[in-house]
This record gives sequence, structure tokens and C-alpha cells, in this order.
Amino acid sequence: MLIPAERLDQIAHRFAELEARMASGTLEGEAFVQASRDYAELEPVAKVAGEVQAMRAEMPELEAMLADPEMKAMAEEELAGIRKRLPEAERRLAVAMLPRDAADARPAMLEIRAGTGGDEAALFAGDLFRMYERYAAEQGWTVEPVSISASEVGGFKEIVANVTGTGVFAKLKFESGVHRVQRVPETESGGRIHTSAATVAVLPEPGEVDVQIDPGDLKIDTYRSSGAGGQHVNTTDSAIRITHLPTGTVVTCQDGRSQHKNREKAMQVLRTRLYDAQREATQGAEAEARKAMVGSGDRSERIRTYNYPQGRVTDHRIGLTLHKLPEIVAGPGLAELIDALIAEDQAKRLAALAE
Repeated sequence: MLIPAERLDQIAHRFAELEARMASGTLEGEAFVQASRDYAELEPVAKVAGEVQAMRAEMPELEAMLADPEMKAMAEEELAGIRKRLPEAERRLAVAMLPRDAADARPAMLEIRAGTGGDEAALFAGDLFRMYERYAAEQGWTVEPVSISASEVGGFKEIVANVTGTGVFAKLKFESGVHRVQRVPETESGGRIHTSAATVAVLPEPGEVDVQIDPGDLKIDTYRSSGAGGQHVNTTDSAIRITHLPTGTVVTCQDGRSQHKNREKAMQVLRTRLYDAQREATQGAEAEARKAMVGSGDRSERIRTYNYPQGRVTDHRIGLTLHKLPEIVAGPGLAELIDALIAEDQAKRLAALAE
């Protein structure tokens, strides 16, 4: 996708303007915050645009040098290098200029629930959580469980965690959907392969100003926590259930011993779910734009299969199969899948712009 020279000039001019404003020392408060945000967003675009401009400007000069016998060999070599590098730089620029999801830079709420398959599904949900936890560690992110419903055999019936760091939602947003596992459970004496599933939802976390909740719209109940946790859990009404009456959204938190902390965590989950519902409504109105994305965003869509006997993982949306199941489930190998999904999404959106 060829970016017009006028557009490159506009980017360079805008970036120079921002640099001058940032260096002036006259910006304060919200104006400084906004300028810093604009600068950080434009800087990578301006850098690639500068590379493209420099190579485009150099080509006519080198072509003119071809007429000079003494300079011809050097000019041919330089031209060959530019003709090889320029298309890739043009593509990187086009990708950098794609409209961005406003939520990409946000932290995310990761929700994993055991699906069909009973105990084996709960064990698989635990495997998925550990996979994301290790991937997050590789990215330098922090994972903090918000609500946990453990299974008696291990793993989780449900786990909700807050993931914070740079570009969390941008990298994890394509993980939402049904993850299917095919393997022989430890309890299976006949060696038969079972198929189980778990659902993953990745929701961008809102800021305080993104979602306004009227306290009068909330019904808050306290009750005694259940499950493992010792005597204290069963004798204290520390668990919290919050119902958002206008939408019927219900969230619970019984993970901590403090009723106050459980209430804070439950409100965090509620804000995230309400913000996600707002985003869904907005994106529904922009259905044509969403057609270019990888997958439908429907969390009931089966997106990936982890086949243990064959040691492979298949992402059904992009038809990619990697025979690297141990590395993927261990965490670091997940990067290859996520990078492939992001690249496919970028390619589809570039193609949609070119139509």
C-alpha cells in the first residue's frame, strides 16, 4: 500500500510540531499529558515515515549516478539495497498507520471457565491460566487473580485475573473464545482420548471515567465463602455478590478474607464487564469494519485445539498448526501464535483499506 508523499509530509510536520511543544516547557497538567500521549503514539509512525521518505529521495539521485561509469557499480549496489528495503518499510508504515483500537494499550481482565468435560475441563482451565501467566511473565506483565473458584481435582471451575503491563489487550484480545483439548485424562484407564473445553474471555479494563456507576443501581449481598480455605473461610461473611440492576450483570468475589477488598475486586470486574458491553454495542454498529478482523469476537466460537497425542496446536481462524504443544502450553511458545494472529489481522485490515 503506497502512502502518498503529501501524507508523509503531514506526519513529519505534525511530529515536529509536537516535539516543539514538548520542548517549550509551557505545557502543564492535562495539556502536557495529552501532548505526551500524542507524541508517544506518533513517534513510531514518524520514524518509519522518515525512513520511507529518505529512501524515496535517495533513489532518483542514485539513478542519475548510473550514467557515471565511475559511480555506476556503487549506485547499482545502493539501489538494489533500497529496492529490497523500501517495500518492507512501506508495509511497516501502512501497518503503523492503521486505525487503532482505543483499548489496545489498556490492561485486561482475563476470565477462564471450565466448559464441557467435567473434571478434565477444570484441569485444562488450570493449564490455560498457567500458560497465560508464563506468557505474561515473558512480556514483563503482572497477573493478579481477582476471583478464583477452584476445582476439587485441581484446576479451576472459573478464574478471573487482572493483567497489567504495556500493550496487554492488544496482544491478548484474539484469545477470547472456546479452547478445546484432546488428551487421555489421568483417570482414564483404557487410554481413550477425551475432548474437553474451556472458554477464555479477555476484556479491556476501563479507567475510572470510562464507566459511571450509580450506587443506587447496585444490589450488594454478603455471604459466607465456600470451598477450600480453612475454618476462617466458613465463619466469615466476606464473600460479595454485586448485581447491577439496569443490566442484570452479576459479579461475585470470595477470594480474599477481607469483605472490603472483595468488594473492591467485584466492582473492578463489574466496571470491566459494563465497559465491554458498551464496546460490543459500539462495534455492533461498526459491523462492516469488524468483518476484516480475525475471528468474529464471539466467545462461543471454537478458536483453537490442543491435541496432546500428536503434540500439535491448531488455530482454526487462520488455519495455523504448530507441532510445538509443550512449548506453547509452557507459555513462551504462545508468542508465535499470538504474533501470527496479529499479523493476519493487520493483513486483512490493510486489504480492506485497499479495496
